[in-house]
Amino acid sequence: MVEQYKQQQPYLLALDSIILGFDGDKLNVLLVKRGVEKETWSLMGGWLQPNESLEQAVVRILFELTGLNNVYLEQLHAFGDPSRDPIVRTVSVAYFALVKVADYESKISETFQARWFPLYDLPPLLFDHADMVDLAIKHLRYKAAQHPIGFELLPEKFTIPQLKKLYDAIYNTEFDKRNFSRKILSTNLLIKLNEKQKGFSKRGAFFYQVDTKKYQQLTHSFLNFIPNPDTLL
Repeated sequence: MVEQYKQQQPYLLALDSIILGFDGDKLNVLLVKRGVEKETWSLMGGWLQPNESLEQAVVRILFELTGLNNVYLEQLHAFGDPSRDPIVRTVSVAYFALVKVADYESKISETFQARWFPLYDLPPLLFDHADMVDLAIKHLRYKAAQHPIGFELLPEKFTIPQLKKLYDAIYNTEFDKRNFSRKILSTNLLIKLNEKQKGFSKRGAFFYQVDTKKYQQLTHSFLNFIPNPDTLL
């Protein structure tokens, strides 16, 4: 058995994270500048160490490159095309992360020049990282259509117009205001606060917050927020 292992070729295993953040207007991706090429940017990536699980490695790498911790992380896909890395055969396990930009803006490390870029206006990316981002967008759209995952991108309290703007950004479209509001409120996931957002309209919009208990119960339930998301792609 040991001899069979020795006959196998060793390969490197990388962890890459597609970190998405909402700034109140648009979706953004957090990238770091690569030293090998002047104008090439990269997802948050690093190598698996012998004493780590995949989850431990991706958390460590994310913190080392950006200073971020305690963020929503979910394994997305494995990328293993033989030619994806021209230097050495490398398999990458991609993770999908959601953060609130306002909560983390001041915490992002400057060491690796981490910067937010608009999701639909990205610079040239290293290797197959553009494919990873494309898959992450599709994954987010399906998750947001069926599950209450979008709230991970919002501040603790928000208005229905702010929530609609998030979903507009996720699907790169514009939903009907009345239908969207009715659909979201019908989930009974939101608690209406006795406080209004000021400065945006005469009447102001009421703030809401997520009912944490119901959110935890329904995270894996199919709520059908957005019927037929394929028609929006």
